[in-house]
Amino acid sequence: MSKLDELIAELCPNGVEYKPLSEIATVTRGGNLQKKDFTESGVPCIHYGQIHTKYGLFTDKTFTFVSEETALRQKMAVTGDIIMAVTSEDVEGVCKCVAWLGDSDVAVGGHTAIIRHNQNPKYLVYFFNSALFYDQKKKLAHGTKVIEVTPSKLNGVRVPVPPLEVQREIVHLLDNFTELTAELTAELTARKKQYEYYRNNLLSYYGGDTEKMYLSDVADVFRGKYITQKTSKSGNIPVIMGGQEPAYYIDESNHEGEIVVVARSGVSAGFVSYWDQPIFVTDGFGFEAKKELATPKYLYYVLKNKEKELNDMKRGAGVPHVSREMLSMVKIPIPEISTQKRIVEILDNLESICNDLSSGLPAEIEARQKQYEYYRDKLLTFKEKN
Repeated sequence: MSKLDELIAELCPNGVEYKPLSEIATVTRGGNLQKKDFTESGVPCIHYGQIHTKYGLFTDKTFTFVSEETALRQKMAVTGDIIMAVTSEDVEGVCKCVAWLGDSDVAVGGHTAIIRHNQNPKYLVYFFNSALFYDQKKKLAHGTKVIEVTPSKLNGVRVPVPPLEVQREIVHLLDNFTELTAELTAELTARKKQYEYYRNNLLSYYGGDTEKMYLSDVADVFRGKYITQKTSKSGNIPVIMGGQEPAYYIDESNHEGEIVVVARSGVSAGFVSYWDQPIFVTDGFGFEAKKELATPKYLYYVLKNKEKELNDMKRGAGVPHVSREMLSMVKIPIPEISTQKRIVEILDNLESICNDLSSGLPAEIEARQKQYEYYRDKLLTFKEKN
């Protein structure tokens, strides 16, 4: 018998109580932080975008600061509080959260909820990532383009509440899974950085003394068409919304042939992807290289190298976005077409080598993730008391 089995047999042999979140926590809405409020030092803060980026990380560090004056106008979380993003572009993304484990209070941005509770913070975050919670939040979520779960509705979520000793052991077991996945992910990240290093140096070498042109002069652009999965027919045409993978598949396209797509809004605003097949571009901008000036693949590599710069252009609170006007003013080096083709050939080969070196890692990470999800949901499923 495992230690967890022994603890359950000893401390809750007749089952575990399932309580409304309101009985074990208070839920309040976060403040109103904006990007212009961020500083290099001062009072630590956690904002909407960080929660989506760092989901699953129980951080004891912060990545952003605000001034003391700004912090006085914000809601503050204390050590052990859970900070949850309550808006997203889809049901999968809403209700992502982190547990604040830092030594000081932290300012919390808008579009979030602060959950102050009397349980193990890591246990609750694991629960908020479980299938049991997902089934509940689907019923609570509302909206079309922006999906929201209001803090008041979270109060009714049913949470299994075993004794704290049981919670600690579950956290210990699940931490082991996440640490292994994190190590594999770090190795994959190192491979990608290696490729990005060579890509940056190659483009800098060839583009250093080359004439630079505005993106609007090098490529024709069109904005994607708004569409929803509910109003579309299923098919085999990928819908390009912003991430690395298609959002879903439908039966019609709005572009065929080579094109570079830049995501328009959300956390992935500025994300660059290359396509050479029929696609449907929705929340993004498509750039068709003018063949007398640039090749599509060269345009992709140059913009991919500027991806962070493009992401930093996003503006607006809630769901930030990049505009067509901003992207059109990006300057890129335009060497001779023959040189562009040589650059593409080298980078294609480098990308292939890096993918070969790391080919087993994504599959291993996916297998570990599925194993983690299986045991997470199994460990968080209890016989209900009474």
